[in-house]
Amino acid sequence: MPTLTVKFEAGVRHLSFIPGPSLRHILDATDTQVRSGCRGTGACGLCLVRIESGEAGEPAFAESIHLDDAQLAQGVRLACQVIPRHSLGIVILAPAPKSPWRRLDGQGKRRKNPFPLNELPQSVNKPYGVAVDLGTTHIRISLYELSSGGWLAERWGLNPQMTAGSDVITRLVAASESPAQARAMSQWAIAAIGEALWDIAIREGINLQQVMRLTLVGNTAMLALISERNFDLLLQPSHWFNVIDCLPDDTVSWSIAWNIHPQAKIEVIPPLAGFVGSDLLAGVITTRLMEDKGGSLFIDFGTNSEIALWDGAMLWVTSAAGGPAFEGSGIRCGLPAEPGAIYHVTLQDGLWDYAVIAGDKPRGICGSGLVDLIACLVRLGTLTPRGQFSPTVPKEGFMLVRGESDIVLTKRDVDMFQRAKAAIGAGIQALLANAGMRYEEVQRICVSGAFGGSLNVLNAQDIGLLPKISPERVELCGNTALSGCEDALLSPGTVERLQRLADRAKIINLSHCPDFDMHFLENLYLQPLRGA
Repeated sequence: MPTLTVKFEAGVRHLSFIPGPSLRHILDATDTQVRSGCRGTGACGLCLVRIESGEAGEPAFAESIHLDDAQLAQGVRLACQVIPRHSLGIVILAPAPKSPWRRLDGQGKRRKNPFPLNELPQSVNKPYGVAVDLGTTHIRISLYELSSGGWLAERWGLNPQMTAGSDVITRLVAASESPAQARAMSQWAIAAIGEALWDIAIREGINLQQVMRLTLVGNTAMLALISERNFDLLLQPSHWFNVIDCLPDDTVSWSIAWNIHPQAKIEVIPPLAGFVGSDLLAGVITTRLMEDKGGSLFIDFGTNSEIALWDGAMLWVTSAAGGPAFEGSGIRCGLPAEPGAIYHVTLQDGLWDYAVIAGDKPRGICGSGLVDLIACLVRLGTLTPRGQFSPTVPKEGFMLVRGESDIVLTKRDVDMFQRAKAAIGAGIQALLANAGMRYEEVQRICVSGAFGGSLNVLNAQDIGLLPKISPERVELCGNTALSGCEDALLSPGTVERLQRLADRAKIINLSHCPDFDMHFLENLYLQPLRGA
């Protein structure tokens, strides 16, 4: 795999890349980005780099407009116009300002059904639409041109409410105890979405005043906290089966904060009930789970994990307090799935190997890498099914990487993962029991969430994270909440489809399941699910 050697003020970085994308695109996947303002079309002429070694190809037409002969002779190029095929050495001449928002790769995405032309506002030329997935740990947004259904940009970053608690219950308690804290958490989320939109505006050359529609999904707690409505009801078990009204009274202030068109339609998709949010509904819609004959399981792994089982007639749903381990939080060397995170781990002939996002130096390990590491250690006998390290492992834990950033798996990390896994397993068993089904009747599994695109299915099954069905019938779907939100943004009929879905759904409260504690304890073991 070719390597990109990048020199900048802070030092040198070596990034592995797969040929195909532009130099700007490769850099955008890291935190070493080049200045830009035109979505990589070559129109702005800002993304200046100098080629120091390697073959970068002939200058493109756009470069001949922005660069003179002297600059081209010195190796100065526009990063968006260079398509590296082999290793390159470069100097970034125009570094981008540091931003906490990462670019998501949606290049080439286009919805089959763009927004109906007769329903588009006539007062704005080329109106845009925004989809927002407000997650417990992360916020993800995407921008589309409504008239064509063409994708324009995506961003993701941390939900700043994390400072008030890594889980939803902690945040709900804090908001219920202090109106000032509740107000602050709402403002943090609103401001974060605005910052992400602004990041798109300045880097992609987008006029936010052309945004005429914005659709938002999230789990019930996140929706209640951003709207400042009825979040206290989620702390009362008597309301866990009820629909929680958490839609905002007025979104005009949101339009102002986000600097979008003052007449933009802002639509918050309501949750199903209790802790089952509209993010799960969006996932069920985009995976077409209910179009199967039955035996289809949907799992959205996250801090608040949501699970749905379609038996052919009824959609059984629940939520489980998985905790932030699946998203790399709470783990000593944990990272979200971002550049520098180990996302795959293998052990072959006694030799450990790993893959790092963006080919960067390893700085930590994300959820999918954690699954691989634990599965390998269990097979090796270094970790028992009970989650105990063998005597050969030091008290500090198992050292995977030693270097500038030591990456160590501790006993506490394993415990946290086991509890998250046990909550998911017990939730699956509760849904199967209520539907009168067995593991053998599960024909399809849709995996969503933070590691829903890079999970090793066999490893996940071996340690009991997923039922043991044929890996070919396990679909790694990525962020289905955002994808389903995009469907709702671009398809006016999606809201009605969501309502029909809700009419055929049955919520299961795990706290009311008599065997939950027993199933939770059974699923703590790092072994295949019983009966799977």
